[in-house]
Amino acid sequence: MADRLEHLRIYFVTWNVATKYPEQNLYQLLDVTHSNSSRTLPDLYFIGLQEVKAQPQNMVLDMFFEDPWTKSFREILKQYDYVKIRTQRLQGLVLNGFCLRKHITHLRSIEAQYTKTGFKGMWGNKGAVSIRLNIYGVSMCIVNTHLTPHDHLLADRIIDYNTILTNHSFTCSDTSKILYHDYVFWIGDLNFRLIENDLSATEIDLMVKRNQLKCLLEKDQLKSVMKNGEAFAELNENAITFPPTYKYEFASQEFDLNRRRPSWTDRILYKVNADVYDDVKLNAIQQNYKSHSNYIQSDHKPVTGEFDIVVRPGVPDHGVEFQPVSQWFIDEENSVSYRLLGDAKRASGDWVGLFHNEFSSLDEYIVYEYVGRGKASPIPFEPHAITERIYFSDTAIRAPGIYRLVYVAQEGNLVGILGVSPPFPGYHRLG
Repeated sequence: MADRLEHLRIYFVTWNVATKYPEQNLYQLLDVTHSNSSRTLPDLYFIGLQEVKAQPQNMVLDMFFEDPWTKSFREILKQYDYVKIRTQRLQGLVLNGFCLRKHITHLRSIEAQYTKTGFKGMWGNKGAVSIRLNIYGVSMCIVNTHLTPHDHLLADRIIDYNTILTNHSFTCSDTSKILYHDYVFWIGDLNFRLIENDLSATEIDLMVKRNQLKCLLEKDQLKSVMKNGEAFAELNENAITFPPTYKYEFASQEFDLNRRRPSWTDRILYKVNADVYDDVKLNAIQQNYKSHSNYIQSDHKPVTGEFDIVVRPGVPDHGVEFQPVSQWFIDEENSVSYRLLGDAKRASGDWVGLFHNEFSSLDEYIVYEYVGRGKASPIPFEPHAITERIYFSDTAIRAPGIYRLVYVAQEGNLVGILGVSPPFPGYHRLG
């Protein structure tokens, strides 16, 4: 990990999966194919999905178990040393955040939220889910939305946007609203169409085949409302150079002209509050913005975008340092000591989780112990650092293997990763 990290690369995916299960190879969508093996991997992935299959009888289970899409993306990304840091779901809306393992101890104040907009806010079939976090001295908020459909309901989409801005709130006092964050990325099936009654579906299809995208985009509802200040005016969007992403025949790259007029429903927008710090000017450079026509299992095409953002390399984020674990015996009580460094402070909800060495999600803890409860005890170490010891019961580890400990700071809805121990073996005592 470089001492003076100045930029992070973030990769976004938005895809309306039309209640289908994963069928096609997802490596190309994430740009981790072998043909691209020499490229620099993104530091973070955020994957926003809409219309993930959600049945009322499964809604309780959905809260505790990964959906097939989330599991599929995690299984791929863990091969490249990514850890899933959070999933937020609202019925068919799912947003997943993944972080390279080397960065996770710099994550602070992770929080997820949702806003329902379906049936005047009573139902979550439409709305927004979000993840906000701090990393390397900057704050960011990622919003995944599915807004009201159909050409003629433009006014409802405008209302949806403004409802989300008004109702979506976070615990962090400085960034209690979406647009207060240093970086905002707004992705999803925004459902904006081409201006009603101007062109037929067949005429649009013909213009796409003639590559007259610029003329078509002049009739884009989203660009119109942004220009008029009615919705999304606070955000930016890079130039679109790909065909409309909706509506396609299933298992095809041809538009379904009998049902809907083609349109760019699936979008990635962003906002940078550039001048909030004296020590650096923030900026986001979008490296690419494209759709992926070879994915044919939905009537939407997925859209991806990759950004390089400026961070604040001089801002310390003090955490926890675990002392090396020299031995951990199965069927015995074990303990570990750790130091709180710098201005790191223990909160009432902090806990230390025991994980397998190559864990791929922060939800994969085997067992955890709250800090400051039970047999945890302070011990002297250095005058300017607080050192404590925490104990795990004899049932913590059941089988030999390689393990790690993770210190999780938790205060209400806010979660941060303050430290990860070096790997250590768990084994039976000989003799």
